[in-house]
Amino acid sequence: MSRSAHPAGPRHADVYPEGHYTAPADDLNALDEKVWARTVARNADGVVTVGGLEVTRLAEEFGTPAYFLDEADFRARCRAWAGAFGRDADVFYAGKAFLSRAIVRWLKEEGLNLDVCSGGELTTALDAGMPAERIAFHGNNKTVDEITRAVEAGVGRIVLDSFQEIVRVAHIAQGLGKRQRVQIRVTVGVEAHTHEFIATAHEDQKFGIALAGGQAAEAVRRALRLDGLELIGIHSHIGSQIFDMAGFEVSARRVVQLLAEVRDEHGVELPEIDLGGGLGIAYTSEDDPSEPHDIAKALTEIVTRECESANLRTPRISVEPGRAIVGPTAFTLYEVGTVKPLEGLRTYVSVDGGMSDNIRTALYDAEYSVALVSRRSDAEPMLVRVVGKHCESGDIVVRDAFLPADTAPGDLLAVPATGAYCRSMASNYNHALRPPVVAVTDGAARVIVRRETEEDLLRLDVG
Repeated sequence: MSRSAHPAGPRHADVYPEGHYTAPADDLNALDEKVWARTVARNADGVVTVGGLEVTRLAEEFGTPAYFLDEADFRARCRAWAGAFGRDADVFYAGKAFLSRAIVRWLKEEGLNLDVCSGGELTTALDAGMPAERIAFHGNNKTVDEITRAVEAGVGRIVLDSFQEIVRVAHIAQGLGKRQRVQIRVTVGVEAHTHEFIATAHEDQKFGIALAGGQAAEAVRRALRLDGLELIGIHSHIGSQIFDMAGFEVSARRVVQLLAEVRDEHGVELPEIDLGGGLGIAYTSEDDPSEPHDIAKALTEIVTRECESANLRTPRISVEPGRAIVGPTAFTLYEVGTVKPLEGLRTYVSVDGGMSDNIRTALYDAEYSVALVSRRSDAEPMLVRVVGKHCESGDIVVRDAFLPADTAPGDLLAVPATGAYCRSMASNYNHALRPPVVAVTDGAARVIVRRETEEDLLRLDVG
């Protein structure tokens, strides 16, 4: 049975459901530091705090559901990634994980670059003051308007994703009297989720230009011939939530082989290689992510070794952590509305949010942790499914977890590691109002993305 499948077990007390990822913790009041933001703790009164503020106070001031982001943790992770790779490499924060003007300002202040994949993300980045030359623009189907805006702004690189886009970007750049720096995204046949390293294993996807059949080599030929383009390197991305460097090793080997072919055919050594992102975080105590300095050391050694073998100068390396930076820094705070025991199965605990603020569990069976955070409890553990308030049976926040058996309406629950892809993918399903994002640091809290209002919903409904 796969680890991502968690069928309901036949009993509740002494037999856990088959495939459940873990037994209950010895202490349900404990907070695993791997999973929670760095300033999160439980105080002497049993209330969880972040940045020195009690969640009960935060709930009173900002309401629930709400995302609370540990600004000090976010900044520390930015510095850790920048420091791990140093001056001879580039770290691009993947804006798709979560982007706001405050995030852009923090990135700028902490020395990170930013990659965007839509006109909206580009607008946010520029509006918040990110220098255009520190922006990379991704996407498999960028519009003419988006490309034009990016070239006009002077973005540092556009990642080309198709033969049509090679011509499109070149034409737009030439028309604007510019020479646009670009990388070509290649599909290397590596799918890191399942460690499939066969060349045909993961080419059936919408992203990139395949190495197989010489397509990537042909893309390089076309890009080098066009006056509107300055080809600076090759880009690859092999998956997400990756804990093992083996996939990067195979990917780097195949990309370096392409660099060697470019040198041999064109007499050009491309100066950059971007290995993408997808590095994993701890959603549960079972996950064991690597530290940035270990990742940097491993990736640098892989690329250096492969380039030495091919007699190439080692190119400048870029990486694109998004989830690995923002994911662990935030949690979602909910209030319990109903508690529904199902004899012999489990207890359903309904909260005031759900799939509108975290679609990941319903979308691809993502696993999360959960804790009772408004008080301490010494009650026995009970097997629960934390669900939302939407009219959908798949509206599940945490599929299988253990909470104290005295969990009751009015209690506050928190789901950690929701900084990435939760607010970014939030929706108005059932006309729900998307929650605010509140930054907390050093005993102060401020809204960086406000809660939607019913007026916001009606403003778009033109009747």
